[in-house]
Amino acid sequence: MAADSDPESEVFEITDFTTASEWERFVSRVEEVLNDWKLIGNSAGRSTLGKGIYTSGTWGEKSQEINFADFKFHITHYFLKQESEKDDGQDVLEEDSFPLAMQDLLCMNNDFPPRAHCLVRWYGIREFVVISPGTNCEAIISESKCNLLLSSISISLANSGCQVPMFVQIQQKWRRMYAGECQGPGVRTDFEMVHLRKVPSQYNHLSGLLDIFKSKIGSTLSPLPPVIIAIRFTYILQDWQQHSWPQQPPDFDTLLGGEVGAVEFGKLPFGACEEPISELHLATTWPHLTEGIVVDNDVYSDLDPLQAPHWSVRVRTAENPQCLLGDFLTEFFKLCCRKESTEEILGRGLAEEEGKENSDISSALSKLTEPAATVPISRLSVSSMVHSARKHIRRRRHIDDSPLNTDILNSVLLYLFPDAAVEKSSENSKKKPAQSNSNACGKAEQDKKSDNLYLQLKSAPSDSLTYRLALCICLVNYSYGGLRAVAHLWQEFVLELRYRWENNYLIYGLAGGPPDLRCCLLHQKLQMLNCCIERKRARDEARKVLEGSKESERKSSSHQSPRPAQESSTSTKEAYPGKSWDSWSDSEDEFFECLSDQGDTEVPHTEGNEGGSKNKAEGRLHPYNNMTLLNSTEPLYVPVTQEPAPMTEDLLEEQSEVLAKLGSSAEGTHLRARMQSACLLSDMESFKAANPGCFLEDFVRWYSPRDYVVEEVVDEMDNKVVKGELSARMKIPGNMWVEAWETARVTPARRQKRLFDDTKEAEKVLHYLAVQKPADLTGSLLPCILHAGILKLKEEELKEDIPSVKKTIQQATSQASKLLHPPNHDYKKLEDFINQLMAIETVITRARSLKAKFALCEGEKEDDREELEKFVSSLLEEPEVVVNGAGQGPAGSIIRRLFVNAQKAALLEEDTVRDRKPTGGSNKTSDFPPPAGREILLRTCVPRPAPYSKALPQRLFCVLMREEFRLAGAFSSDTSFF
Repeated sequence: MAADSDPESEVFEITDFTTASEWERFVSRVEEVLNDWKLIGNSAGRSTLGKGIYTSGTWGEKSQEINFADFKFHITHYFLKQESEKDDGQDVLEEDSFPLAMQDLLCMNNDFPPRAHCLVRWYGIREFVVISPGTNCEAIISESKCNLLLSSISISLANSGCQVPMFVQIQQKWRRMYAGECQGPGVRTDFEMVHLRKVPSQYNHLSGLLDIFKSKIGSTLSPLPPVIIAIRFTYILQDWQQHSWPQQPPDFDTLLGGEVGAVEFGKLPFGACEEPISELHLATTWPHLTEGIVVDNDVYSDLDPLQAPHWSVRVRTAENPQCLLGDFLTEFFKLCCRKESTEEILGRGLAEEEGKENSDISSALSKLTEPAATVPISRLSVSSMVHSARKHIRRRRHIDDSPLNTDILNSVLLYLFPDAAVEKSSENSKKKPAQSNSNACGKAEQDKKSDNLYLQLKSAPSDSLTYRLALCICLVNYSYGGLRAVAHLWQEFVLELRYRWENNYLIYGLAGGPPDLRCCLLHQKLQMLNCCIERKRARDEARKVLEGSKESERKSSSHQSPRPAQESSTSTKEAYPGKSWDSWSDSEDEFFECLSDQGDTEVPHTEGNEGGSKNKAEGRLHPYNNMTLLNSTEPLYVPVTQEPAPMTEDLLEEQSEVLAKLGSSAEGTHLRARMQSACLLSDMESFKAANPGCFLEDFVRWYSPRDYVVEEVVDEMDNKVVKGELSARMKIPGNMWVEAWETARVTPARRQKRLFDDTKEAEKVLHYLAVQKPADLTGSLLPCILHAGILKLKEEELKEDIPSVKKTIQQATSQASKLLHPPNHDYKKLEDFINQLMAIETVITRARSLKAKFALCEGEKEDDREELEKFVSSLLEEPEVVVNGAGQGPAGSIIRRLFVNAQKAALLEEDTVRDRKPTGGSNKTSDFPPPAGREILLRTCVPRPAPYSKALPQRLFCVLMREEFRLAGAFSSDTSFF
């Protein structure tokens, strides 16, 4: 058994030499990718490309990752996207036709494309595949590795029958070195490249490069077919000293001087602080020359740029030039992300002063509400305390420590409140703000009609106080102290608002009426404060009228019985010692013009009470549509009612939350209805006072006519009679209208408790404003400042008339409306939006700079002016623009003048070192500097490698620069007859 098992236990090691190696796997993988991309087969027969298609067309690319052992490569297919052409039978695929890449080598329609892959520029091909080292992989530097890769692609192309040229990137990536191959039926093209740091002296001209080309071809034909030459010289202009600054120099004599781009209050600056156009590249091209026509050697050159038949220009723009509008918006936006409060910003000392001020105000309020006063009321008013506190703050604060210069602060406040200039000197000062405010309201109405941009952005009208405040804070933040100056300005602004509230001055620059919910919340708050001031002024005016009438009555009665009048006045003083109208207006249970006890008039009004007479009616406005009361012949009067309380959007949200929390139970529903019927109850009481003896039906006929149903009925005498009754919903048991009518008292509007407590609401608004952090303030004003930025861009674009920019601004406006309407702003998206506005500003400044450089002199032709305008607009939108007429056209003449001026400026500084003699051997200074880059393209079609081989395309692209010398050659050879 042991002997039988020994052969089975032995192990034989067999080496399989048919197993694929890593190199074979790599070659196979390349073939698979080519097959997947459908690059197999004959590519010839497609039509010749049109002129400029490499620049105007669309390029596509596909990429995959392949491995050679553990080394990663990227294989990428670049191709020009073309519309599918209909087969009209003209393109017949010949078996031995050249590959498409070989045909492109000789095509002259797309030489020197301004925007394309470097291989497209050097070889003129429309489709190719590149194998390059993967990310974080070392470059292919050794010659053995390069040859291995070239062998791999050669085998892949031969096995797959692919006729698309394939390249391998070798050496360091920054050198842009490629080697490649293209195979066709019986032909092959080798793509080779030379890259040096310096230009060899013997190859620094056309004649030397022709020698290289001919020696590389190695043709023994005599004479050789002519070599077709295309030459392009590029000249760079960097000196713009002959032109004006992009911004006016600062004026140090003005208040706002000393800053570049300084503007007055209410305006945003605009434009670049540096030259937005860094370079102008002039390309002079000789597109079609033949050997022997032109001479260019180390002694003499015929290549004068002024004689070049083709000029084209491109501009290189400065990367992210400093632009004033963008800087202002960016710095303003940064404030939105700060977390400090005003106390932390202005320091502890100022916070203590503010605390003392608040204590002064609170003590004033407490003394105003005390039963007796030992000092005159006027000295205890809130306004006097505020101003004494403000004076104390200013006295304690040193001028040097003030975050904002006093002159600047006064100028800002005078700009925000221009009506303040007449308040101190005019006796009718309280009427002046009203007039100014009405003018502002008129402007606001005009702004609404002409521009509704603020509605889209939820901002504020462009002539409103809120809008102007945003502009001032933006300017102060950027130029006059930053965050601390903003906090200081805001503190003074709130103090000014409190002063106006206490002294009944309307706030300048706000439209009348309730808060506009389409505007930002801060604007609504200011409008709410203005509403409070209006209500307070109206109430005070009514009191004065009432007091005047009572005083006249008192005087008339004093002639008859002076003693009772004196007693009554004395009793009034004793009843309310130390009281004033201000204290009544600040009380919690305030009534309009109500001095005496109201028990007589506030008895509940019973149905059909005929005790009321016409003499007792109060608060009538006018008769209503000739109607009479249902149970009497008295006319039905429209009562004087209280206006509903204005509300801002945050108060509406709070009210909605409170009503929602009541739930859906019967009790909650009833309570919700009672809370919502306060205005209804007030109107019912006013209606009862104006129409004694009225019924609910009378009120409904005026207040809600649809709920009073009128129909014709036939009575007992067969006469048609009009009869009316309440609607079905009014007859529902427990109807809130019926319940409110029963509880309503006979009280005119002037004696009712105020629906809108202006004192309380004004204090709430002032408190809201006082506790705002600078970040909260700037966040509230951000829609206004973006609104101002967009308007500024529109204004500047209108001067330059750039269609693409106009379209971009429209898109930006639409985007801003989406970003600014939600209550919580997405600051990341807003930052991107501001960057977009900065990009628009940069484009406009570039256009302005180019227009200044290509401006025509007076007296030039109108046709030339139109051509130059078109030329400048094309420079902004296209990578390269052809100069009509080359050096002899209007644009060419200006370009030449620019170079001449730059040459003169350079000669003033130092003697120009020329490495080549002047054109034509002349001793005069050349109009142009030495070319920064020279590109020379040589091509021909000769049999290679033997004289009896097929005539195949040969091409050599040469790049000569100060620190670069590159030769990119494509040399074809016949693989059948060699």
